[in-house]
Parts: sequence; C-alpha cells; structure tokens
Amino acid sequence: MSSFEKVKKEIEDAEIVFGKKKGVTKLIAVSKTKPMDQIKKVIEKGQVHFGENRVQEALSKWEAVKSNKRDLKIHLLGPLQTNKVKKVFSLFDYIHSLDRLSLAEKLSREAQERGYCPKIFVQVNTGKEEQKTGIFPENLKGFINLSQKTYELDVVGLMCIPPINERPEQHFGLLRDLANDNGLTELSMGMSADYKTAIKYDSTFIRIGTAIFGEREK
Repeated sequence: MSSFEKVKKEIEDAEIVFGKKKGVTKLIAVSKTKPMDQIKKVIEKGQVHFGENRVQEALSKWEAVKSNKRDLKIHLLGPLQTNKVKKVFSLFDYIHSLDRLSLAEKLSREAQERGYCPKIFVQVNTGKEEQKTGIFPENLKGFINLSQKTYELDVVGLMCIPPINERPEQHFGLLRDLANDNGLTELSMGMSADYKTAIKYDSTFIRIGTAIFGEREK
C-alpha cells in the first residue's frame, strides 16, 4: 500500500470512527516543492485536489497538466500578495488565504472583470498570533459580510492553522462554531500531524503533504 493509499484509508476509517458521512472529508494533496513526475503517480490513483503555496511555482507546474486534465482542482494554500491576483485567476480553483480587506477588494475587481471567482476560504487567526496573518474571531462576522455583500466574493468556508504549541482541538472546535455562526459549510483544517482530529471536528478539506509525498524538498 502506497503512502497515498494509506492516508486515504485512514481518512475513511476516521470518518467511520467519528460518525461522519463517507466521503465528506476531501483530501488536498499538498504538492508544493514536489516534482510533477512524483505528483502524477498520485493523479493516476484518482486524486483530484492538490495544494500549492507559491503562485509562480504552481503556474509553471500545473498549467499544461491541468489543460489536459480539467477535473483537477488546484488550491492556493499560502499567502497571496495583491500583485499576484491576476495570475491566481488563471489557475486556481480555491483560495484558502483571504486574510485582509485590501486583498478582498483586489479579488473582487478581478472577479468582476473576468466574470467568475475562485471559491474562497477566509483565514482565521484562531490563536491571535502576532506572527500570523488572518482575521481575529471577533472581527470575522463583519469581514465575511463585507467580502460577500460588498465585494461579492464566493466565500465558502474558513481556514485555520492552530498554534504549534497548543492542542488543535480548541482551534478546530472554534473554527467549526464560527463557520456555523456565519452560515458557511466548508472547513479547511487539519494537516499531516492532526488530520484525524480535524475530521472529528467536521473538517471538509484536509491538507496533507508529508504523509503522502515525504519530507519537504529544500
């Protein structure tokens, strides 16, 4: 059994253990820094969702592949600079890192020009960490309201990365509650070390790289 198949089975097992509907948890294979010949082995096993952190790297890797295999869904997981917004629209189906109003405004302008918008997750700074970006929980409702109603963005859910020195349960639980409070159905939470816990707390997208592809390339 390959690493990818092992992860898929563990996701299915966790859904059973925590009483989730089969298939409700979608796997994003985090392919950043990985060569396409390695990624293609996972594509051949039926994987559809892939995650990248850097816009330019993703464009060079995925444009040709995606044009030939249109069912692939590419997710931008890393921070997005406003000067890269135009490039994002040419490749990415999901953006997981909406974290400020200036970015919402730029995304809105591009969406209006193109007539479509990628699906968007608002990044929430659940631990209120100074070194991290993301919207603080108490500011989230107003931010979502502006993003959806003023900027007309397709906000589908919330994303978080828990503090490394804290148990993830409290952050996953908080994100789930915040999503429910704001009428959002998608949760992007859980990585290689804590994805089973994320499934317990209703994650719909888990982001796994190391457990599938091995350690990150330098």
